Amino acid sequence: MEVKTEIVVEKRKIGVIRIDGREYISLTDLARYADEEEPRLPIRDWMRSKEIISYLGLWEKINNTNFKGGEFAPFKNEAGSNTFKMSPQKWIKATGAIGMISKSGKYDGGTYAVPDIAFEFASWLSPEFKLYVIQEFQRLKKNEAYRDKIDWQANRVLAKINYLVHTDAVRNFIVPTLTEKQKRFVYAEEADVLNMALFGITAKEWRDKNPDLADKGNIRDYTDLLHLVVLNNLENINAELIKMGMPQSERLIKLNNIAIGQMEIFRNNKVLDDLGYIGNVAENKN
Repeated sequence: MEVKTEIVVEKRKIGVIRIDGREYISLTDLARYADEEEPRLPIRDWMRSKEIISYLGLWEKINNTNFKGGEFAPFKNEAGSNTFKMSPQKWIKATGAIGMISKSGKYDGGTYAVPDIAFEFASWLSPEFKLYVIQEFQRLKKNEAYRDKIDWQANRVLAKINYLVHTDAVRNFIVPTLTEKQKRFVYAEEADVLNMALFGITAKEWRDKNPDLADKGNIRDYTDLLHLVVLNNLENINAELIKMGMPQSERLIKLNNIAIGQMEIFRNNKVLDDLGYIGNVAENKN
């Protein structure tokens, strides 16, 4: 599976792709820092260096079990001479390298390399440019970590879906409207503020009602995907409300209203209908 994105470095768009979980940064886009018209030329000049060929070979030895060391040896010996010429395509074909890939195509074609190699190339172009590239790539990874958190929460439920389908131990329910007593209650743990806002019950109350399930997980392990998506949103909103100094009781009411509103949006737009979650929630409405 291939996922495409980009970073912007000094107003230049640098393509980034992920193939089978490994990121590759566009060397072609980086090379335009030195030559806008012929980006392949800086890449070839860079790969003529004995130091760079040695670095590429070492990376492959560490990360590629199928690296062809025998084909690499002559390149290492010849690198740096006036007659030595190297291109990404030649390197990949001869050595079976995986640290670089060459893609064809009008919009995303060119040479890509793993970050370890791409940063070396950026440093060769300009140490200052390299720092900007690293900074923007780290920013991208930080944003991906946030998205991965949502994916992890979804997988958390999907892994248990067969169990949920065959048991009535825990019902999927629409977010309950809090009673006046619940609104006035003070919760010791912020996690329970979210639990009450979304599920209408604290973690302890759920454990008391479900002792058999409590040994294997908590209320969040046995809820559905819709609630986990909303929960992720509530966590971020609650953090901002805490920074604003909003009292817990006010936050609870606000979070509960937000949860009800978001759940209705998801239901009306059938966001997860293809997974069958909407129907389950609707059938079990309180």
